[in-house]
Amino acid sequence: MNADRAMLAWLRAGAARNEDGASIAEPPVERGLPGSPLECRISAPATNGRKSSLGRLGAELLQPHRASLAIILFATVLETAMSLAAPWPLKIVLDNVIAGHRSPGWLREAARWIPVDGAVGIAAVAAIAVVIIAVLGGLASYVESYYTESVGQRVASDLRVRVYRHLEHLSLAYHDTHPSAALLSTITDDVATVQDFASSKALGIVADLLTIAGMLGLMFWLKWDFTLVVVAVAPLLVLFVGRFKKAVKEATREVRRRQSEIMGVVQQGLQSIRVVTAFGREELEEKRLVDASREAVQAALKTRRVKSLLSPVVKVTVAVCIALILWRGGSLVRASAMTAGSLTVFLSYLAKFFKPVQDVAKMSGALAQAAVGLERVYGILDIDMSIPERPAAREPGELAGAVEFDHVAFAYQPAVPVLKDVSISIAAGQFVGIVGATGTGKSTLASLIPRFYDATAGRVLIDGVDVRDYKLRALRDQIGFVLQDALLFRGTVRDNIAYGRPDASDEKIVEAARLANAHDFIVRMPEGYDTQVGEKGVTLSGGEQQRIEIARAIVRNAPILILDEPTAALDSESEKLVLEALHRLMKGRTVITIAHRLSTIRDADKIIVLKDGRVAEQGKHDELLALGGVYSKLYRIQAGAGPAIGSEGRPQRNRGTSVFPIARRSS
Repeated sequence: MNADRAMLAWLRAGAARNEDGASIAEPPVERGLPGSPLECRISAPATNGRKSSLGRLGAELLQPHRASLAIILFATVLETAMSLAAPWPLKIVLDNVIAGHRSPGWLREAARWIPVDGAVGIAAVAAIAVVIIAVLGGLASYVESYYTESVGQRVASDLRVRVYRHLEHLSLAYHDTHPSAALLSTITDDVATVQDFASSKALGIVADLLTIAGMLGLMFWLKWDFTLVVVAVAPLLVLFVGRFKKAVKEATREVRRRQSEIMGVVQQGLQSIRVVTAFGREELEEKRLVDASREAVQAALKTRRVKSLLSPVVKVTVAVCIALILWRGGSLVRASAMTAGSLTVFLSYLAKFFKPVQDVAKMSGALAQAAVGLERVYGILDIDMSIPERPAAREPGELAGAVEFDHVAFAYQPAVPVLKDVSISIAAGQFVGIVGATGTGKSTLASLIPRFYDATAGRVLIDGVDVRDYKLRALRDQIGFVLQDALLFRGTVRDNIAYGRPDASDEKIVEAARLANAHDFIVRMPEGYDTQVGEKGVTLSGGEQQRIEIARAIVRNAPILILDEPTAALDSESEKLVLEALHRLMKGRTVITIAHRLSTIRDADKIIVLKDGRVAEQGKHDELLALGGVYSKLYRIQAGAGPAIGSEGRPQRNRGTSVFPIARRSS
């Protein structure tokens, strides 16, 4: 698993390049990693500090869209003004046309432009005003809706890319301990929740606040004592909504956790569909999904119970206020202390005044969801586990390939060391094998060279320089990887070969494929090098995948090559083709092979034997057999009944053909 993650990190390391091969985006510099590589240092500020950080994140995301936000604000103000003006034409008809009250000067002046006189002209002015208000309100609504959606989509895209970029630059230690399903849920669902809030809810709240402010002013002007009743009730309603906000937020957070679990179950089942089908465990996987779905349903229903209580309370409060105003206002109209038009406008504003409050009550759930989503996103962005790059780090230039481990120690968890005081010297151009039982730290040792992890003690040096003194991306450009399980990406064969060197020309890609014994089967594909390989290369055989991976390593042309038993899972015919390709790839490079089958490293310049995280033995194949130690025991186990004893009293060497007969290079 660590090797696969290491390969993925290495492949991505070369993805961001311009045509000259220069880095487009450098990884973030970390502030430091105390303790072990798994110690995830996440800042834990006080509540106010976290709110401030979330506010800064929101401001950073919105800052590039200031012009659009200004247009949205103008459209919102215009739409609110038209909403406030909507009841006034009816007031004019009731008071100045039907009741016959004297019209204000501006209304009489406007009526002069109408070809009819008297009350009919005033009614015509009111009718025209209705149309104008509707047209202006409609235009403002359109502009607001379009630009709001535009900002929401762009903010979501920026946030999604920002989270993904941050995840790519986190160390493998983080990915080793965090399920990918939860990260996928954050990148998709949580970002979508934030987008929905930014696109539809946030500006709605702004419009509601503007409406409330405008209505309060007009209501005080129409009938200040009635307005005091509204002002007295509104804080109580807001307080009631506020008390439920915390409960809604916590319930929403639980729903999001359950949804992440569902995604994890589904992802695992679909990714492992071959194993599930082979063992007939469809019912087990279905039961896991049913259990996760049941928990999600219960969490969602609990959230709905809390949310559903708010709306009825708001509706009853609004009805009580309207009833009081209607009763008292009717009496005032009969007593000629208030006009019917003024009462109508006031009641219209009263209904609209409580509607924004009611909308805010309904939006508390959406606000809680957006807050939880933003918290989960920020929870990732706030993690400080990227591999640090020293301020004075330098370009490695063209490396010779000498590698040295100087008293290196490493632990994924401080209490469980994996490597202990490992010292190894590998000359440039040497072919070195690393062997040992499962769990002795072979893959971990190799992962320290490209700094997928950093040693917790000691140093790893390349050409006599600590790898931490090199620029990280430039260092990884100097290292190639070929793994036992070839890792291909969705895309064409061409894209996969050039993945580690995007600027590679078609000629270099074809040349690499020929050297990797891959060209012949590629050109037989329906679209040749433009053939889609499918997710994880499922449309190719294991040998074909392995040869494409070797071609990718050839294109990268790195002076240091790390092999992790790339032929272990292949049949004899595929193994032969892959070995021939590896043969060509290894010439003139420093090769470090993590060996599970000892036959693959018989001709290595040096064999390193690890046991319990330490170097137990090192030397050539014959020398280690003569020692009769750990390597000799492993060799006898793989040989079956054990090797014959030669005339010199030591096990005879297997006289089979060496796997890498010409891979060695004199140091």
